[in-house]
Amino acid sequence: MASSMRSLFSDHGRYVESFRRFLNHSTEHQCMLEFMDKKLPGIIARIGDTKSEIKILSIGGGAGEIDLQILSKVQSQYPGVCINNEVVEPSAEQIAKYKELVAKTSNLKNIKFAWHKETSSEYQSRILEKKELQKWDFIHMIQMLYYVKDVPATLKFFHSLLGTSAKMLIILVSGSSGWAKLWEKYGSRLPRDDLCLYITSSHLTQMLDNLGLKYECYDFLSTMDISDCFIDGNENGELLWDFLTETCNFNATAPPDLKAEIAKDLQEPEFSAKKEGKVLFNNSLSFIVIEA
Repeated sequence: MASSMRSLFSDHGRYVESFRRFLNHSTEHQCMLEFMDKKLPGIIARIGDTKSEIKILSIGGGAGEIDLQILSKVQSQYPGVCINNEVVEPSAEQIAKYKELVAKTSNLKNIKFAWHKETSSEYQSRILEKKELQKWDFIHMIQMLYYVKDVPATLKFFHSLLGTSAKMLIILVSGSSGWAKLWEKYGSRLPRDDLCLYITSSHLTQMLDNLGLKYECYDFLSTMDISDCFIDGNENGELLWDFLTETCNFNATAPPDLKAEIAKDLQEPEFSAKKEGKVLFNNSLSFIVIEA
């Protein structure tokens, strides 16, 4: 591996910008909203039965867009019931955006919000020290298990916090996505960062089986338009390359043979589909629902 290649996580500003480009060029959020519309109401149908308050724990809640969609489904299911929504999020920047979103969103009167600026493992340590394990009715972890050092221990801990009829929702890239194939084939040749794991729903379901936990897994198709990656000097394409490879300035620092191999593969059917002159990378997501 060329020594000049470094992880995208080493440059926070560039990571944030490349992530923004990814969201703008992918159907990631639309895919999540489709799941919320089609599947979530059935999943949360029993979580608040006979309860005067519904407790929701969001791990890695980010800027809150998806959290608020989840809350609105819970409100529809349990009109007028108080909801206590606690958010664990390590980025102060994301928490500030989440608070702004809450401030300008109507119909949140019966929801109490609390934010904790910490990682899931910091939260875990703090809760275990207190020795008072509060139970939750719904816990969700959206696209965040990549940033956890010990995934089975994390799953076991948060599962232990589920109350009666409670559910835990995990959203991750699917084992059949282009990501899974990209990481498997090229992971060892890209700069690693101890901040981020290459984990897909295939690894996760194996861990859940080993832990003996009961779950259901739903896959929804999502794509990312990576056409700009094949236009030399295109700024958007360069940022999408960075996001795909988790490498800072991939185009400028990657060995030419590595770039050529990945560029060729990204246009192959197992990675992407070609439609109306566009190259659409398979960004499919898995939604894993774990029973208490």
